[in-house]
Amino acid sequence: MDVSLVLKVAGMGLIVSASAQILGKSGRDEQAMLVTISGIIVVLLMLVGEMGTLFESVKTVFGL
Repeated sequence: MDVSLVLKVAGMGLIVSASAQILGKSGRDEQAMLVTISGIIVVLLMLVGEMGTLFESVKTVFGL
């Protein structure tokens, strides 16, 4: 796993949490929830490729 992926996920977390808090404080709770959900989806999409690489490595290690 690369350090840049960890930094990307952490950066997305900071941006999403700051945006959600700003929207929540201004009374836009529905939009804050949508920002949070979209942030989770974006991070999961970033991790899907890495999970595929992990499964391929496990297959080659165990000879499956």
